[in-house]
Amino acid sequence: MLLGSQLRRLREARGVTREAAGYSIRASESKISRMELGRVSFKTRDVEDLLTLYGITDGTERESLLSLAREANVAGWWHSYTDVLPSWFPTYVGLEGAASLIRVYEVQFVHGLLQTEEYARAVVRRGMKGASPADVDRRVALRLERQKHLFAHSAPEFHFVLDEAALRRPYGDREVMRGQLQHLIEVSERPNVRLQIMPFGFGGHSGESGAFTILSFPDADLSDVVYMEQLTSALYLDKREDVAQYEQALKELQQDSPGPDESRDLLRGLLQLS
Repeated sequence: MLLGSQLRRLREARGVTREAAGYSIRASESKISRMELGRVSFKTRDVEDLLTLYGITDGTERESLLSLAREANVAGWWHSYTDVLPSWFPTYVGLEGAASLIRVYEVQFVHGLLQTEEYARAVVRRGMKGASPADVDRRVALRLERQKHLFAHSAPEFHFVLDEAALRRPYGDREVMRGQLQHLIEVSERPNVRLQIMPFGFGGHSGESGAFTILSFPDADLSDVVYMEQLTSALYLDKREDVAQYEQALKELQQDSPGPDESRDLLRGLLQLS
């Protein structure tokens, strides 16, 4: 995405159309569009030809961009899980790993980055009826691997709003749910995590469209991305007007929910009742 956004900026500064850029690398206009959105892999020769077309002759600048192209083609850690990843999900895992701020609203269950191993196993078994024990184990292992971002030295900042429904709906037995609630209390005290609970008592709120995630990146050239998962696919929105609406919805959810300390008290209350 970073390389694609920089190639788009260079093309526009030079006044080159996508059609002309595509012709220069023996490709279509749509391929240039996909390259600039970071949706396809990059051939070094194509990047070299585009840089020449855009008038980039400085060796240092060229090498910096070509280095990005080489990095973009390196398989991420999640590629070893392609046997259990839905076709639309590797893109999200890559974006999640590159983000500096991840903002989430979740209503159906506890978000994957906050799940205990036992809770995750119950969720996977419920969602993948008939899956073999080996497939369940692989999916749980993938979820736990993603969670390592929470504890990494350079971890992103996380803002979670969980609907109380996600905490009341049981996955697994009583001990699994108690363990999950205790885990949420502990994780919520980490300095890079802001966890809020939208209580039943509030009534209707701005999360009426369902769960969504907003990913923000450290490079100013990259626009925020909204991710929404569906039953057989996912949506990735990066148009400014679309992102703005979801940002406003999340802002209202944060304003209308109890703060982190009060939300932690709510979690403790649920733990005592469980």
